[in-house]
Amino acid sequence: MIRLNVSELLEKRGKTRYWLSRQMGISYQNVCRMTAQQTRGIRFETLETLCQVLDCTPNDLFTIDFDEPEKR
Repeated sequence: MIRLNVSELLEKRGKTRYWLSRQMGISYQNVCRMTAQQTRGIRFETLETLCQVLDCTPNDLFTIDFDEPEKR
């Protein structure tokens, strides 16, 4: 399963989901979905904005867990 590490990156930086939603110009609900691993897809534009706002690379945003089955 591919996981988004948004929660972990926010915690390291001392930032909140609300802060991220304001910085990215997206709804708080969408940020909550990303942090709860409820996102089925993500646009390249959103990835780029996440990287800029969180000062990270796409490699920092994702981890792959081969032991955990994907939930659908």
